[in-house]
Amino acid sequence: QKVEQLDKMVTEKAGFKRAFIITGQTYTRKVDIEVLSVLASLGASVHKICTDIRLLANLKEMEEPFEKQQIGSSAMAYKRNPMRSERCCSLARHLMTLIMDPLQTASVQWFERTLDDSANRRICLAEAFLTADTILNTLQNISEGLVVYPKVIERRIQQELPFMATENIIMAMVKAGGNRQDCHEKIRVLSQQAAAVVKQEGGDNDLIERIKADAYFSPIHSQLDQVLDPSSFTGRAPQQVRRFLEEEVYPLLKPYESVMKVKAELHL
Repeated sequence: QKVEQLDKMVTEKAGFKRAFIITGQTYTRKVDIEVLSVLASLGASVHKICTDIRLLANLKEMEEPFEKQQIGSSAMAYKRNPMRSERCCSLARHLMTLIMDPLQTASVQWFERTLDDSANRRICLAEAFLTADTILNTLQNISEGLVVYPKVIERRIQQELPFMATENIIMAMVKAGGNRQDCHEKIRVLSQQAAAVVKQEGGDNDLIERIKADAYFSPIHSQLDQVLDPSSFTGRAPQQVRRFLEEEVYPLLKPYESVMKVKAELHL
């Protein structure tokens, strides 16, 4: 009873609510796995985010911040490489690989433990936290200065929207009394023709013009503008985003409001 009482007092004095019931001289190295798993998962998320930013930058729909004196490429003066996102991806890969260290350590602890559990963790734990800190600083800098080009996005949507709308066009024709199989075949032929113009001739997507010129689709010609409204393709996405922010994101950020006004700056 005295041992357990002492253990409880020391645990509380150290600021913990509970302690491991059974340990040797050290806590189980499974704890290190749990800690680095969270950081490795963060690395995967950041890698995904920054890869998407890099892809969108390639499409000229989005750019990360660019300093006045920053050089985008030493060889091609016009380029504005997404070097912050590239840096995040590079460091995120390193962060994700660090999870292998505690996995290996925990798996070879023999009976109680061996002293090879020590030197390795002093390196990988510190590296993981330092890497995560650098990644988050860089990602904050990207987020605070992100540039979006709505006109480029609008142009790309207009190029792809006719193909995306084919299912809605078929449904509208069926409601107007058309045969689904016949309509599907008509749309398939016209879509292939329009795709050939885009791919082989480098032209604009003229599928809608082809549909308007085809008498078969005359029952829905007056509905095409409504069918092609981009907002009709987003479904519940806006409501889902608002709910996600309100119920999950904002409550998590609230305890840190006092330290969230610091702007992230990089010295490039």
